[in-house]
Amino acid sequence: MKKDIHPNYVDCEVSCACGNKFSTHSTNEKIHVDICNECHPFFTGKQKFVDTAGRVEKFQRKFAGNYFGGK
Repeated sequence: MKKDIHPNYVDCEVSCACGNKFSTHSTNEKIHVDICNECHPFFTGKQKFVDTAGRVEKFQRKFAGNYFGGK
């Protein structure tokens, strides 16, 4: 392998928006994520909408009853 072409691989602390923190290895020292295995619906079995400015409600009002040829 060639020397001095690979980045440093260091211990990394990952912090989630839900407050969960864990350690891994990465080229970055700190990583911030919005969703992790503790709060992701696939792992928890709970569905959670992360919504800003009411986009989900706006979509539901716009297409209420129009799904697959409804009213």
